[in-house]
Amino acid sequence: MVSEPEESNAYLLPTTYDLLSMNFRPLRVSNVIRDELGKMILREIEFPTGWLCTITNVEVDKKLEIARVKVSVLPSSEETAALRILRDRQGELQHFLNRKMRIKPMPRISFEPDHGPENAAAVEKALLEENGDGVEKSEEDQ
Repeated sequence: MVSEPEESNAYLLPTTYDLLSMNFRPLRVSNVIRDELGKMILREIEFPTGWLCTITNVEVDKKLEIARVKVSVLPSSEETAALRILRDRQGELQHFLNRKMRIKPMPRISFEPDHGPENAAAVEKALLEENGDGVEKSEEDQ
């Protein structure tokens, strides 16, 4: 005699289809934009020697209208000049993306500075200074 299968909670777990059908499109589009735009900037735009311009993040809104491209520039004193170069070539980069990706709607790109690495470095420096002060005090106590 065949026994009936036991009830399980497997139906509570999302299937692969469920995960793919969820609205992850903005995330997928932002990843593709980041990769393709990074390649294009490397190939098409020349920055002065000693500058490093890095795309750190791309944020795409849910309606896929705007893609905010976060850019980190080293040295940080040249950030405004590097952003000016990118914004001057924004139309050309947008055109390349439109041809490469062929999605509808294609988000309009805009370049913004990313101060995250600078803020992280400042926090790390403050923590190291605090730890350094604590080490000196403990050595004096001994």
